[in-house]
Amino acid sequence: MSQAQEEKDPSALKFPKGFLWGAATAAHQIEGSPLADGAGPSIWTRFAHTPGMMLNGDTGDVACDHYRRWKDDVKLMRELGLQAYRFSVSWSRILPEGTGRVNQAGVDFYSRLVDELLANGIEPLLTLYHWDLPAALDDRGGWLNRESADWFAEYGSVLYRALDGRVKKWVTLNEPWVITDGGYLHGALAPGHRSKYEAPIASHNLMRAHGAAVQAYRAEGKHEIGLVVNIEPKYPATDSAEDAAAVKRAHAYMNEQYLHPALLGHYPPELKEIFGDAWPDWPAEDYALIKQPLDFVGINYYTRSITRAAESYPLNTGVVRNPLGTYTETGWEVFQQGLVDLLLWFKKTYGDLPVYITENGASFFDPPVADNGRVRDPLRIDYLRKHIGAIHDAIEAGVDIRGYMLWSFLDNMEWSLGYSKRFGIVHVNYGTQERTPKDSARWYSEVIATHGTKLADPLPY
Repeated sequence: MSQAQEEKDPSALKFPKGFLWGAATAAHQIEGSPLADGAGPSIWTRFAHTPGMMLNGDTGDVACDHYRRWKDDVKLMRELGLQAYRFSVSWSRILPEGTGRVNQAGVDFYSRLVDELLANGIEPLLTLYHWDLPAALDDRGGWLNRESADWFAEYGSVLYRALDGRVKKWVTLNEPWVITDGGYLHGALAPGHRSKYEAPIASHNLMRAHGAAVQAYRAEGKHEIGLVVNIEPKYPATDSAEDAAAVKRAHAYMNEQYLHPALLGHYPPELKEIFGDAWPDWPAEDYALIKQPLDFVGINYYTRSITRAAESYPLNTGVVRNPLGTYTETGWEVFQQGLVDLLLWFKKTYGDLPVYITENGASFFDPPVADNGRVRDPLRIDYLRKHIGAIHDAIEAGVDIRGYMLWSFLDNMEWSLGYSKRFGIVHVNYGTQERTPKDSARWYSEVIATHGTKLADPLPY
């Protein structure tokens, strides 16, 4: 939060009318029971059961047991005052083979969840794809197969027909950069490939799938659909020309690779430089498919990067640690000004498209639940306070921001890091599945109840 905000009258910190306050999760990170009621395996089911891929051998087989405890979880959302809940659907619960046969039990699970959210005054924001491709489609090439665009549109259409109207805000993809960088370039995430030749193909087919899913929604749906990207500002480590060039490449690779084709109809030219002979020449009709009119863009923001030139593949960039910075348990610097800079860049580059902050949060060490049922997490409160304040700064600067989805509602499986990192505002005892709202949950509840004016108060805990 800026010094100017600290000196404002609290009423000046009110957010725009209709601003949505919520929290977010992802299916495979919280649901558990991945093969229940006729569901098929996903690439994450397969990846987690491959020896050596997950920290401590953790899997998503139980996770937060949300698949069986969803009603109690929605009750807790209501008690905390959440106005919106962003969640993802497991594709292989809906289409166990990825295409063709619909598993009605899977559709019914999400239909019940949506009804319960609405009954409790909570607006659903539904993400079609948060990284858990059906394993049956991975066996057919996954995102390396051009048919994946058609597969994804078919899957989306099943959900549009079942849920549109009750769900009025849809997201095609969550963080395509992570899908390809982690899953196809560096092998740290499912499906665990390591190839600079595969990464561009997977990225491009993801964007073609996004475009096809938006087209399918326009044919079936009546409300809003958008794309969610994770982006972060890049700052040069020094004033050298080499570091400036490294920043430009890193910015194109992470921040422009998906937004440019979706919103401008082309890729940034630096990608050809980055990937060299691994970067294909795409047909013009692909760009026409990818660039579909969107109702909003979701931005996930966690940190910034200080970048320097280095001899590393494929970007020839290196990341520098700020010796004066505060870092989270995942090694990410707490730097709220980066969010303001990023949002102003987005507005300048892509215009006045509405924005939701669809993820923002931090993993810090949390002490055990105290005898009085309290979990003190002052560093998380400080992180959230600073970043929500930064969003207010960006709104005052003219960015059209419509809502904030805190990551995450529950502690959960942090992908290949397993259960070692806790991002939730609600503590989960993975042995008993008991939920305990942390101090940050109670603080965020007050922020929602005051529509943001609570930010102006001294830290309460």
